[in-house]
Amino acid sequence: MLAIRTRRRKAAVLAAAAVLAGLAAPSLTASPATATTTTNTDYDATYYKDAIGKTGTSLKSSLHTIISDQTKLSYSAVWDALKATDEDPADSGNVILLYSGLSRSKSLNGGDTGDWNREHVWAKSHGDFGTSTGPGTDIHHLRPSDVGVNSVRGNKDFDNGGSAVSEGGGSLTDSDSFEPRDAVKGDVARMIFYMAVRYEGGDGFADLEVNGQVDNGSNPYIGKLSVLKAWNDEDPPDAFEEHRNQVVYDDYQHNRNPFIDHPEWVESIW
Repeated sequence: MLAIRTRRRKAAVLAAAAVLAGLAAPSLTASPATATTTTNTDYDATYYKDAIGKTGTSLKSSLHTIISDQTKLSYSAVWDALKATDEDPADSGNVILLYSGLSRSKSLNGGDTGDWNREHVWAKSHGDFGTSTGPGTDIHHLRPSDVGVNSVRGNKDFDNGGSAVSEGGGSLTDSDSFEPRDAVKGDVARMIFYMAVRYEGGDGFADLEVNGQVDNGSNPYIGKLSVLKAWNDEDPPDAFEEHRNQVVYDDYQHNRNPFIDHPEWVESIW
């Protein structure tokens, strides 16, 4: 196990913010932060203590119990939450859009061309949970996205390949899948894996699972598992993603995405 970091949580948040500010480029497209190569063990002795040392289904079950203890937001409250969790470190008046990487004014939230809206990375039709409080409002997988790009993604599964998405920052799409830009492929994968652990069929919602196919339609599945695992490996958590996880934990839902803290747990479970 990697050495446990000794800095306090508050210091970690401030440090992450400082790194973000230094990494951001003064342009409309945010530069991806340098990927980290270490796991975040700050919470192993506290938050994750009941999961440490476990593998496979036992690990998945323990993590489900841990992260299910959360504060739930209303769908309207998601707007303000995303303005904090996805704030552009180089411009506090803007948010970074997930798929395009563009920096856009926080005030341009809405449904018109040029606006940004609330993208459900685990498409809400996959399990038919809509915008219900719970999976429909969980900001661990809700992200700001350009309205047009969000429409192109629709409810497609994730896979490699396709044609370039206009204003998509390098994202690709075809008839049944969507491939996000390289800088957030791991982010997308870890959001999907979070949802598959958090929502296991309780609370009146479907049991969400990752599978090995695309074109899952309204079934409570999203693929493609092999591709998402590869993205998790190829794009480790960066400073922006880690800082976002901390803000969600400290200020909003008070639960964490364990695969940002321990991306190696993806391989252990799947």
